[in-house]
Amino acid sequence: MTSARERQGPLDGLRVVDMSGMISGAFATTMLGDFGADVVMIEHPEVGDPIREWPLKTEDGTSLSWKSLGRNKRCITLDLGDEQGRDLALDLVRDADVAFENFRPGTMERWGLGPDDLHEVNPGLVYVRLSGYGQTGPKSEKPGFGTIAEGISGWAHANGFPDREPLLPPVSLADLTAAQFALQATLMALFERDVGRGGSGEGQVVDVSLIEPLWRLFFGDVEAYGRTGHVRERTGNRHPSTAPRNIYETADGHMTMSASNQKIFERVARAIDKPELIEDPRFADNASRVEHVEPLDAAIEEWTRRHTTEEAIEILEAHDAIVGPVYDMADIFEDEQFRARGDLLEVEDPDVGTTTTFAPVPKFSRTPGDVEFLGPRHGEHNVEVYVGELGLSPEELAELEEAGVV
Repeated sequence: MTSARERQGPLDGLRVVDMSGMISGAFATTMLGDFGADVVMIEHPEVGDPIREWPLKTEDGTSLSWKSLGRNKRCITLDLGDEQGRDLALDLVRDADVAFENFRPGTMERWGLGPDDLHEVNPGLVYVRLSGYGQTGPKSEKPGFGTIAEGISGWAHANGFPDREPLLPPVSLADLTAAQFALQATLMALFERDVGRGGSGEGQVVDVSLIEPLWRLFFGDVEAYGRTGHVRERTGNRHPSTAPRNIYETADGHMTMSASNQKIFERVARAIDKPELIEDPRFADNASRVEHVEPLDAAIEEWTRRHTTEEAIEILEAHDAIVGPVYDMADIFEDEQFRARGDLLEVEDPDVGTTTTFAPVPKFSRTPGDVEFLGPRHGEHNVEVYVGELGLSPEELAELEEAGVV
């Protein structure tokens, strides 16, 4: 295989073979691709990634979710369960740095593509495995989606209002959080292989479940239950450990505010013309404010309701309070901060035309990321990869296509 093509970003030169589907692995490899990695994504020859069918779609049926999640990846088709497909997959990872997969545990081993098989042809490979419950444990072989992880991780139980049922997030939070942990772990493993203590030169397996990353976000809660038996309950938009912190109604909408330390709270009290709150023993410190959050929020909202969102924010910011509006996507597109930072990037796409997408996040001073193209068509890069890089002849590729291998 030829070396990874040159791309813009700090990960230029990194070769990634993405055998995952849906969201968790795909979002991690999207981030890698945003920052220069050469990501080759494998899809089944007959059925493309399910995200290709997600709404919202353009008039011709093209999924905009796919255009976002599939960007900066070269897409090829391959039946991993076929013997010839297995051999081609091993050829693909032979010179790769990283491979991703998110099948049910045991599937890759059954296909002859488990860690031992891949490390036999590439001992330095970082093999990232995402699954519902992880690769070990009594539930490891059960199927798992993000929705289930959001329930098991404790997230749904803690999310929502006290008088309502547990609430799932409006985005694929478990998958997207697992993707971030997988991304971090990939870079850690590459650092150990290439740099740490001189570099071991050895690859390893990274095992990421959908449940544990979300659960890991509850810092303090594990310790609280282990030490005192305390279980976090739903608090709506309030925070169980700091006050005031809420979404407050205004005369024409809503605004957010957080005053987590004493100085900021005192500035808020003066800004809303209620300096007496500072001397009130119920609000003397953060712990007291958390205990008496109902009357505190009522006092603040009595003031915010008498002002428009713009007025309230202007007055509070003049007192150096930390406040903000509640945006929808239309507001974000108009906001000067997003535009000033170049967060809205226009990309020309052959299927959907000029389309606005996220610019790579975060920003780099010397080696910024880039969006070279949006999600490709199914099998768009078969010739480029199989003929141009693996060295198959056009006739051999045609035979594999006819046999349903690619």
